[in-house]
Amino acid sequence: MSDSKVIPVHAINSRSKNITEGKSRAPNRSMYYAMGYEADDFKKPMVGVANGHSTITPCNSGLQKLADAAIAGIEEAGGNAQVFGTPTISDGMAMGTEGMKYSLVSREVISDCIETCVQGQWMDGVVVVGGCDKNMPGGLMGMLRANVPAIYVYGGTILPGHYQGRDLNIVSVFEAVGENAAGRLSDTDLLEIERRAIPGTGSCGGMYTANTMSSSFEALGISLPYSSTMANPHDEKLNSARESAKVLVEAIKKDIKPRDIVTRKSIENAVAVIMATGGSTNAVLHFLAIAHAAEVEWTIDDFERVRVKTPVLCDLKPSGKYLAVDLHRAGGIPQVMKTLLAAGLLHGDCLTITGQTIAEVLKDIPDAPRADQDVIRPISNPMYAQGHLAILKGNLSPEGSVAKITGLKKPVMTGPARVFEDEQSALAAILANKIVPGDVMVLRYLGPKGGPGMPEMLAPTGALVGQGLGESVGLITDGRFSGGTWGMVVGHVAPEAAVGGTIAFIEEGDSITIDSHQLLLQLNVSDDVIASRRAAWTAPAPRYTRGVQAKFAFNASTASKGAVLDNY
Repeated sequence: MSDSKVIPVHAINSRSKNITEGKSRAPNRSMYYAMGYEADDFKKPMVGVANGHSTITPCNSGLQKLADAAIAGIEEAGGNAQVFGTPTISDGMAMGTEGMKYSLVSREVISDCIETCVQGQWMDGVVVVGGCDKNMPGGLMGMLRANVPAIYVYGGTILPGHYQGRDLNIVSVFEAVGENAAGRLSDTDLLEIERRAIPGTGSCGGMYTANTMSSSFEALGISLPYSSTMANPHDEKLNSARESAKVLVEAIKKDIKPRDIVTRKSIENAVAVIMATGGSTNAVLHFLAIAHAAEVEWTIDDFERVRVKTPVLCDLKPSGKYLAVDLHRAGGIPQVMKTLLAAGLLHGDCLTITGQTIAEVLKDIPDAPRADQDVIRPISNPMYAQGHLAILKGNLSPEGSVAKITGLKKPVMTGPARVFEDEQSALAAILANKIVPGDVMVLRYLGPKGGPGMPEMLAPTGALVGQGLGESVGLITDGRFSGGTWGMVVGHVAPEAAVGGTIAFIEEGDSITIDSHQLLLQLNVSDDVIASRRAAWTAPAPRYTRGVQAKFAFNASTASKGAVLDNY
């Protein structure tokens, strides 16, 4: 690489003006005239709308109306909307299949789409509209790379389904499969739960990955207050999308960019909210990637630093009682944030997309949650005194792994390894009642390179819970977990098996210790034995040699650095 200094495109202001003024730009203007532009339109900001609408999944099938509302808001605020599409993969639909390996890949594809369109078309700002899990980290990573004024519009949560007086959501189905296999649920009830769990549009209803990431984006200040817990079918979601677009046009005038908002302190705010709400393990992986895109110093150990000082305030699924719609009615993320801020656990001076600081945004919110609800606890009576996403290390995970420890009576166990090279054989063993209390299941070669794509393990973990084994059986993997997972589970084990991590050398019956108190993940085998097994080990051949999976496997960093593709 030469020593010449390259000026990044995001350092150049007046982007649409530069690209459309002057005789040399006449051909560019002609292309716009073909789309109905008038001469005065070139004085207006060109604002992208990255539209994640698709009929692939209910998470995204309700996004078109929000994109339309954003377009209307841009035009009302004096901008020109330029709409382009981004893809999505439904984690819930792909779960347990080969398609699940494309989920994390889609995060990178989405970020590439947004960076490419915003930079290639020289946009002055961008509204990103997304729903399913990877839409949000992928969207924000693309926003940070382009670094023009940007705002995120979350598609909204789904409303709960109902059966026999019980609220249902997507995780209800996976757990019902386990109950059915254990003989505790009839085939008829299983079918009815499957039919009723998802009643319409919106993202999965608990504090699973989509709602975790939307909540954290609100905490970052890159989305509007209250927007992260609104339901997709409700009119307030439509109004919020329209208002978001108007706020963005003002941010373009003020030149407020994503990297002004996403800083080390604001990431700490977001992680504090993730801990307080009992959010998804996937947030660890995604915020490592978001920090990388923002060029902010943030490591896996920072999550543990925030965890030990942040209580869990919200009683939310998967380990609690309530859904995102209940959190919204109880005061939403602003109430959670104000409770943390009043306790000195949030940085109030961080900038938001509105131009206000966090403290200014929250100034009219009460310091304590309302007494007539129990979704959000007061700081004096938390669900748990410390956060729930623990970073475990040891000879099995020297780079770190992620355990979700809320809802567990005893987050410590030692047991014999039951080793599986793929998710499907592990699920079959559970459903065949071959896994017993005290076992530690090991699912490996499922990391960023080995999967490839680091698939989620909701099918086996849901089946364990459904069979009543959620707290008595351990499960460790170099893959990921759904935000709907809970139990004695440890994911993101790094280094992964495919690159010769210790998880590759576990043999059936080996003793494994999971100890969340000591933050330990340990293979109880001597160093000499591990060294001998390592010497005899041969790396497996790549599962894919062409296409996006092969490119992902070749380029992906370790999970402890976010599984990003540009960590050069």
